[in-house]
Parts: sequence; structure tokens; C-alpha cells
Amino acid sequence: MVLAILRKTEKFFFSIFLFLLAACSTTEWYKVPPLSPEEDYLRTGHPGKTDQILRRDGYVLGYSQEHKQARWAVYRTTMERLNTKNAMRTNRFLPDPDISNGPLPGDYMRSGYDRGHLAPAADMTFSKRAMKESFYMTNMSPQIPGFNRGIWKRLEEQIRYFAETENDIYVITCPVFPKEKGNCIGKNHVTVPVFFCKVVFDLTPPQKMIGFMIPNMDSSRSIRDFVFSVDDVEKMTGLDFFSELPDCLEERLESTCCTSDWQWLDKRHDQR
Repeated sequence: MVLAILRKTEKFFFSIFLFLLAACSTTEWYKVPPLSPEEDYLRTGHPGKTDQILRRDGYVLGYSQEHKQARWAVYRTTMERLNTKNAMRTNRFLPDPDISNGPLPGDYMRSGYDRGHLAPAADMTFSKRAMKESFYMTNMSPQIPGFNRGIWKRLEEQIRYFAETENDIYVITCPVFPKEKGNCIGKNHVTVPVFFCKVVFDLTPPQKMIGFMIPNMDSSRSIRDFVFSVDDVEKMTGLDFFSELPDCLEERLESTCCTSDWQWLDKRHDQR
């Protein structure tokens, strides 16, 4: 009789295990709506507290008054958008019309730093308005010239390649500031970040995520040397990415990262 009870108990817990396994199955994915003209870039979650949310045609960002730049910027890139050439790069840096006492182009003059895009201009060719808004100073962050024109540019190109090969991705970019406000530039005291991060969510099944954390300095290393899980990037930034995803899916995607699941422009290095 005792043996029979044990067998029934064993079957009960085994059925519970199968149920939980099914709930967290790798076949689960986020059913993302099609890209719309007025895209809600925060539909997958609000990354973190900011002073002001600025919604643009091609991205949305959370502005920090303390640091005079975005704490994070979210955009969605698709193969179709990248192949739509309705606008050319303007290189016309502008004050943000929605921010008073905000950063100005002059803050970077003779500072030794580039005006580095958080939401890249090269991803905004689908719309003249999106291209113009990508040059608002709230979308800029002080970057070492060798970083901005080197490894950061290569990372942006790689992420566009992700969009071409995976078809549809969400990208979040965030600067990482020193714990105590230190190096600043310009009369508006724009904080110089010590790191820059990007996280990518591939929306096309089988869905996956990948993160990058790169110091704000020149580097000739492969961008794959700076790959991290999204969980690791969250710990570094204090932000919470993709919080609107089902918990099981979010936990699984953010905790795992495998470079061999992605296609890379630079094939000279062995994948991890």
C-alpha cells in the first residue's frame, strides 16, 4: 500500500514537472505585431526610470537631465526599413525642440569627443523625419573619436546585418555613466560615459537575445570579444530590458547567449 502511494505521488510530481517544462518550452515566442507607421517602441517594456520620454519617428529615448543625454534609446530595425531609402544622412546636429536647457552642438566643440549616435542615423533612411530627429542632441553621447569611428561603427554595422539576416529586431542602446559624475564637456556639462551597451532581441522564431558592453575607448578587437548575456548587461546598467515579455520567455532569453546562433560580418575569428 505504501508503495502504491509513493508511485501515485511520483506520478503527480512528474506531471507537475512536465507542465512547468511545457510552460517554459523553447518553442514559446513573443508574438510581435507588424511594424506600423506609428510604432510603439516600448511595447516590449520600459527599460528604466528617466526624467522624460521622447518619442520619435524612428526611436524612443529616456532623457536624463543630470547627464544631458539619453539614459537609453530603443529602436526597431527591419530588413524592409533598411532597404527603404527615402532620406540621406544630413549631418545637421540640432538642439532637441522638446527639451529646455538641453545639450547643444557647441558642447562638443574642441572637447576631444565625437557626437556619437545612440539610435544610428544609418537606420533612419526610411523617413526624412526620422533622419532629422536622429541628429537631435538628446540622441548624442560623448564618444572617444577612435571608439565612435571604429569599434562602435563596426557594432552598428553588425547589428544592421542582424536585421538583414534575422529580418526584424529590437535594439536598446545605453551609455553607462560613472558612479559619481566626473568627466563632463561643454557649458551644459554633458557627462562622458565610461561604457556603451547594446542589447538585441531577434523577433523572428527561434527568438534569441544578445548583449554587448564596450569601454568608451579605441579598440581593434573583434566585437565578439564584448558579447554578454542580456542579464549581464542589466546588472551593469541597472536597467530592466524587455520587461513586458512573458516571465518564462524573458528569463530564458536574457540568461542565455550563444554567438554561433547569429550570423557575423567578421568571420575571421572562431565563434565561442
